[in-house]
Amino acid sequence: MINDITSDAKQRMEKSISALKSQFSKVRTGRAHPGLLDSIMVQYYGADTPLKQVANVIAEDARTLAVTVFDKSLTQAVEKAIMQSDLGLNPMSSGTVLRIPMPALTEERRKDLIRVVRGEAESGRVAIRNIRRDANGDIKELLKEKEIGEDEARKGEDQVQKLTDDFIKSVDSILAEKEKELMEI
Repeated sequence: MINDITSDAKQRMEKSISALKSQFSKVRTGRAHPGLLDSIMVQYYGADTPLKQVANVIAEDARTLAVTVFDKSLTQAVEKAIMQSDLGLNPMSSGTVLRIPMPALTEERRKDLIRVVRGEAESGRVAIRNIRRDANGDIKELLKEKEIGEDEARKGEDQVQKLTDDFIKSVDSILAEKEKELMEI
């Protein structure tokens, strides 16, 4: 029973880590990567559609993204959606291909992005601690129902705490890596 609780907690914590990585991929660094445009929605026949469903996004080089629109009539709408996003990007149109140069980040902007990233990391830590709380609550419930003994309960809580510590360390290392990436010029 305790193994079920700890394995469930581990799976949920892994999902929290992958969600954190997903959030971090949306934070812009000096380098161009296609995931940067994942959050952009384009007006396509009256409906908001994700950019990756109407265009192909590739990194041409370290500082340039190339967006190839599938439907030529949609090129203007894609360009407009990219300009209106809060990413601060200005696409240049050449037929059906939009080239998006990545502007260099200023020191002040880098510090703002680090603040954002730290906030996301703290949210990840809170999510992991909430999972720990839920798992410990399940263990206490088993103890209350007399399905396990106190020694087993204590052992289970120790396992959950060790899992929590490992995943918090993982969040911290991912954060340190992202901060380093943001500060490199």
